[in-house]
Amino acid sequence: MHTFEVKEDFLLDGKPFKIMSGAIHYFRIRPQEWYHSLYNLKALGFNTVETYIPWNLHEPQEGTVDFTNQLDIQKFAGIAQSLGLFVILRPSPYICAEWEFGGLPAWLLNEQEMRIRSSDPKFIEKVARYYEKLFKQISPLQIDQGGPVIMMQLENEYGSYGEDKAYLLGLYDLMIKNNVTVPLFTSDGAWEQAQTAGMLLEKDIVSTGNFGSKAKENFAQLRNLHQLHGKKWPLMCMEFWDGWFNRWGEEIVRRDPEELAEAVGEVLKLGSINLYMFHGGTNFGFMNGCSARGRKDLPQVTSYDYDALLDEQGNPTEKFFSVQRKIHTLFPEIEQSEPLRKIDLEPTTASLKEKVSLFSVVESIATHHHSKYPESMEKLNQNYGYLLYRTKEPQRSDEEFYRVIDASDRIQFFLNQTKIATQYRDEIGEKISCNPKEEQNQLDILVENMGRVNYGHKLLANTQRKGIRTGVMSDLHFICDWDQYSIDFSRLDRIDYEKEWIEGTPAFYRYELDVEEAGDTFIELHEFGKGVVIINGFNLGRFWDEGPTLSLYVPASVLQKGRNEIVIFETEGLWASQVTFEKQPKYKEIQEG
Repeated sequence: MHTFEVKEDFLLDGKPFKIMSGAIHYFRIRPQEWYHSLYNLKALGFNTVETYIPWNLHEPQEGTVDFTNQLDIQKFAGIAQSLGLFVILRPSPYICAEWEFGGLPAWLLNEQEMRIRSSDPKFIEKVARYYEKLFKQISPLQIDQGGPVIMMQLENEYGSYGEDKAYLLGLYDLMIKNNVTVPLFTSDGAWEQAQTAGMLLEKDIVSTGNFGSKAKENFAQLRNLHQLHGKKWPLMCMEFWDGWFNRWGEEIVRRDPEELAEAVGEVLKLGSINLYMFHGGTNFGFMNGCSARGRKDLPQVTSYDYDALLDEQGNPTEKFFSVQRKIHTLFPEIEQSEPLRKIDLEPTTASLKEKVSLFSVVESIATHHHSKYPESMEKLNQNYGYLLYRTKEPQRSDEEFYRVIDASDRIQFFLNQTKIATQYRDEIGEKISCNPKEEQNQLDILVENMGRVNYGHKLLANTQRKGIRTGVMSDLHFICDWDQYSIDFSRLDRIDYEKEWIEGTPAFYRYELDVEEAGDTFIELHEFGKGVVIINGFNLGRFWDEGPTLSLYVPASVLQKGRNEIVIFETEGLWASQVTFEKQPKYKEIQEG
């Protein structure tokens, strides 16, 4: 059993210890891949792994918690320990991480008067109930109880959000109440304003900095601030950004491997490091976050490759070897080894077997709710994905104008199952002109939640409630009597493909793929428009021909020997008779400006 303390140095068993950590998010990697990624972190020569803990996955519905399979944090930490790695946990209610709503559960948004990330007693009460269950899982993992966990985070980059010290003290009290005994830390930008707002000095909680370059300057700022408050804490960069995330319609971000290695070396000469990310992984399902940029919100892509030391699959990149060489130069006594590499599936194709329109099968795969006015996703107990709104409107003239008021994030407007308009972000609310021909005309509005913001002032805003929040107008009046269908992708086995496929409408396309042995692969989607891919019941995530990614990563563990079912839900009316699986991802060249 070890001890770990924070004095003027980090002390492991009473001796100075340089933390050399890499971020691997267990929830972005299939459990079958955990060993592979953790082994490669040890092979690099590092001694610690860091991970966030996402509240929204562990408590998807209030009062229902899950720590199994993909969410088995105890198993993940146990594998790390078996490889000789220590663990840093970041279990704060908010994690950012380019993750849906920064890890906050969407059901919090039904509490209209509650202020999240604050000392509001209503919010603290929600956190307390979650923490009681969470820390039963992770407190036994602490190093003084024989586990690998050496530190835990109090809150995440709170200095870039608020200065409510009562909130930080409330989190501290909850962690102590739930038997946290390892040192706590805060992590913020290295500049004074962020550090001062995010620190909790009265509890002597070590503050760390987040940056991706200029270690000397950033550590100097951090040390000066520590000294200003009479502290002699060790220096650590808790997030050293070795790459960056990507958003739809923007260029892929890359960083030179040798430049990165030099920058990592500069950090390690002065203090400790956590590489963010070591292995980025994938935003499976609907878990991609969204950047708030002024009036516009910019959703992130499904891939969380991050241009990290391991690629999205978990294979070593040139960055891995550049940093590994730098570690050997600085610390030749550290043991290193060859990294593991995955087995790839040979290029192959899957053929289309069946297709059917969403309108033909929506009642069998959705939860239905009727109300006088359209209701938000959250009120309908749907947190993610797609919601179809339907009503009937009489013909009043040869030309009608409609407006969808206050909706997020992207809508498709259909009249009698013919698409009339697509509106996104700033366009929503503009007039939609129609020419109804029937005495009674069916209006369908498909709304996609493209991901809630994960950082900044909009975490508080009403804009994070998805679906139609206000209503739909015909001429100058709001329309009443709506049927709402929350599409449930766990019910795809109920689809009757004998029903009608309607050209130009959102539809399901079912393919079959036979494989002799499973391997990693990428499904190419450049012939499709927008939607999601489900393989053998597992939601790989979103695709969009906006780019920059035009494929989705398929881990070997999603496939099975023999026949595999691929269902593509596509919303733009674009499809292909075959889909191709390749060894490398496909990208779209983005023209800036």
